[in-house]
Amino acid sequence: MRHRTRVKICGITRIEDALLSEQLGADALGFVFVPASARFIKPQQAQAISVRLSAFVTPVGLFLDASEADISAAMTLIPNLLLQFHGQETPEQCERFGVPYIKAIGLGKNAPSQQQLSEYEHAQAFLFDSNEPGQLGGTGHTFDWASFESSVNRSIVLAGGLNPDNVRTGIEQIKPYAVDVSSGVEQTKGIKDAAKLRAFFAAIASADAAATEALSSSHN
Repeated sequence: MRHRTRVKICGITRIEDALLSEQLGADALGFVFVPASARFIKPQQAQAISVRLSAFVTPVGLFLDASEADISAAMTLIPNLLLQFHGQETPEQCERFGVPYIKAIGLGKNAPSQQQLSEYEHAQAFLFDSNEPGQLGGTGHTFDWASFESSVNRSIVLAGGLNPDNVRTGIEQIKPYAVDVSSGVEQTKGIKDAAKLRAFFAAIASADAAATEALSSSHN
């Protein structure tokens, strides 16, 4: 059985970056609908990009304590939008839209307990990042992978400081369902670097090939 780590390229602001990410094998593209972010994109601009994507590439909308009206407006423009919440949203606030969502978890000084995580029982995945809880990611810093432990029975998305040089190590240590990168494949904030994108996907392929070989050996 072949092991495959899913990939989300976040902070997309340009169609050429979206199309290259898709060509390289991205499963999802993240659009930051947080006005304070340097990677902010208006929902109308994200819509223009998302309609150019394959049916098998998921557009993800990043929100931080946004109003219900703003989230609903983005969902109207992009009907297949997967919601990703980065703020202090309660489980009820995340679930009121009746669609799948990802809850981003900052593993800063006050990382949430397993009990707090379990309250988001309908989250499709938890995205673990290096920022403080309730803040947006994109810091470019990793958290302590070696000491990371999570018994949550949910898909894990690894984020925070990933780049072509360290993503294989992150996959080997955390064994996530997916990885999420933004600043690690950029020229400048919001502008992707084609060479870094290619190197990032190559490093993931290398990690997955090693995992597949290990699985095959264990079954022999």
